[in-house]
Amino acid sequence: MINMIVYLRPFAILFFAIFLTIHVSFGNNKSGILCSESEKQALLSFKQDLVDPLNALVSWVVEEDCCNWAGIQCHNLTGYVEKINLAREGGSGWSVLKGEVNPSLLNLKHLTHLDLSYNDFGGIKIPSFIGSFANLRYLNLTDAGFAGLIPQQLGNLSSLRDLVLGGPNYSSLKNGFYLHVENLHWLSGLSSLEYLDMSNVNLSKASNHWSLVVNMIQNLSELRLSYCQLGYISSLTYANLTSISVLDIHGNNFYSSIPKWFFNLSTLVHLDMSDCEFRGPIPDGTWSLNSLTSLSFSGNQLNYSIPNWLFGLNSLVSLYLSVNALHGPIPCSFQNMTTLKHLYLSENHFGNLTSIVDLRWDSNSLEGQLPKSMGNLCNLKKITLFENKLSGKISEAFKRLSGCLSNSLVSLSLDRNLFSGQITDEFAEFQKLEELDISRNQLNGSFPENLGCLPNLKVLDVSSNFMKGVVSEVHFANMTNLESLLASENSLILRVTSPDWIPQFLRLGQIKLGSWSLGPQFPIWLKSLTHLWDIDLSNTGISDTIPSWFWNLSSSGFLSLNLSHNQIHGQLPDLLHVGFSTTIYLSSNKFTGPLPRISWKVAELDLSNNSFSGDIAHLICHPTPTTFSGEPNSLTILHLGDNHLSGKIPDCWRKWPLLEVINLDNNCYNKKIANPSVGCLK
Repeated sequence: MINMIVYLRPFAILFFAIFLTIHVSFGNNKSGILCSESEKQALLSFKQDLVDPLNALVSWVVEEDCCNWAGIQCHNLTGYVEKINLAREGGSGWSVLKGEVNPSLLNLKHLTHLDLSYNDFGGIKIPSFIGSFANLRYLNLTDAGFAGLIPQQLGNLSSLRDLVLGGPNYSSLKNGFYLHVENLHWLSGLSSLEYLDMSNVNLSKASNHWSLVVNMIQNLSELRLSYCQLGYISSLTYANLTSISVLDIHGNNFYSSIPKWFFNLSTLVHLDMSDCEFRGPIPDGTWSLNSLTSLSFSGNQLNYSIPNWLFGLNSLVSLYLSVNALHGPIPCSFQNMTTLKHLYLSENHFGNLTSIVDLRWDSNSLEGQLPKSMGNLCNLKKITLFENKLSGKISEAFKRLSGCLSNSLVSLSLDRNLFSGQITDEFAEFQKLEELDISRNQLNGSFPENLGCLPNLKVLDVSSNFMKGVVSEVHFANMTNLESLLASENSLILRVTSPDWIPQFLRLGQIKLGSWSLGPQFPIWLKSLTHLWDIDLSNTGISDTIPSWFWNLSSSGFLSLNLSHNQIHGQLPDLLHVGFSTTIYLSSNKFTGPLPRISWKVAELDLSNNSFSGDIAHLICHPTPTTFSGEPNSLTILHLGDNHLSGKIPDCWRKWPLLEVINLDNNCYNKKIANPSVGCLK
């Protein structure tokens, strides 16, 4: 027997063929006026240069009035083509239209709207002739597969109001398709511009002047330049953006302090400067930001304390300050922010809001007990305090939250803290609670019997504590809304008194009872839970066979199944009824017989440390058929070590193009893998 753990690099490219639709916009040609013959021919020439694999332009035929073609809208009286909207609907999945953009479109003299977004033009340049559409008001080329230098001729579009060239084009970036500029001076010619989005366009060569150019566009109301590789902001003496309401520059790398001119933009409603490598303090001063409703400084290197003026923003609804180095006290004026609904302060060094709805102070260094004043936050619905150093008895924590807060709280996350003691009856006051996460603390004692007092509870996570004792069906009485029961890594024993017990939590989709004592019989009460998609019954003392009904239990298929570290025996059937990207862990049992076939959807399979015998060709060489759209087999990790497998290692690895890890350690093979299809070995 030899050590045979192999790491593979994927050696095939994944092709998807997903049927998508083009957003269809029809002209409302009530007058009966037909489009002109010259414009029809221009559009047909445009179509001729396109690749349309899904026949999205099937209506574009010479026999039909072009005003009734998909994506075309004409003027009701003149019949002139005014709008071309060939954006792929939803902007998700794979692109539809490919090919070239024919300059015949220039014959559409009255065109005001051109939208080619979310297609795949394969890295061609944006045609410079687009800058010749004198009447164009709207241009959207977001995530359309254009690449290279943005033509400065776009600066001739003096009537343009909306220019959208960016977008979340991550797939194009992977293919080396990205847009860039030599400068942005051409923007000054867009005198009518109101909306500009160049997100994900490489503007690094315009870093030293972008803010100066933008400051000249007086009518601009919305500016989005996220992830543009900008590295500099000018210190403007006067901000001319008198109409700006949305300014989003997140995801750049300025490595500087925050310029003060941003805070003189009195018309701002939304300001996002997150993940920009800003340093130093948040500028203090007297600012006129009375319209601001959303402000984000998250993910920077801001230090010092929060300035008082932030808590005088009477219209602010959302404030994001997470992941900085802010410290010091939170000002008392905090309680005057009556409109604030979302406050994110996580991952800072902070050591009397009556209107706050969502409070997040996770991943800080908060110590001690919860303040009693939190119980007076009567509108608070969600508390997220995970990964701190909060301590004290868990029963006392519930007492401190039990003021008027108990009538509104829906979600409570206290996981990864230092709470101790036993869960007692105090939590029963929180009648609206839907999510309770107190995992990874130091809780002990027995499993609470009165969980049924929380009629709305959907998610319960008490995993990784020190609870002991016996749990019976009584503990789960009246829990009809429960969807996730997460209680692994406790020393609990489930003892069901009635063999015919049918749990009341019939909506349960997630059950994790790893390290409980459930065996020796396989739990028959699972049979009534037909919505399960995530099961962890690992290390639970089961020494039975798996009943046949179990594999057809879930109506939609398992996404994660962990029955490892038991004494389960018998043969496995083919594992076909699973969801997409399923993980299956059946290691360290006593399974025998041949390996099962698996669904193409299985992503990870661990059958190690069992007694499977025979060769692996049954699994490797006979995968189940994939879907019509051609997705490859999803398997990335395969563990078959410590079994009794033998025979030749088959040459079928090309059927598994995503496979990265193979473990055949400690089987009965007598030679190393030597197949041409294995790919690049590490």
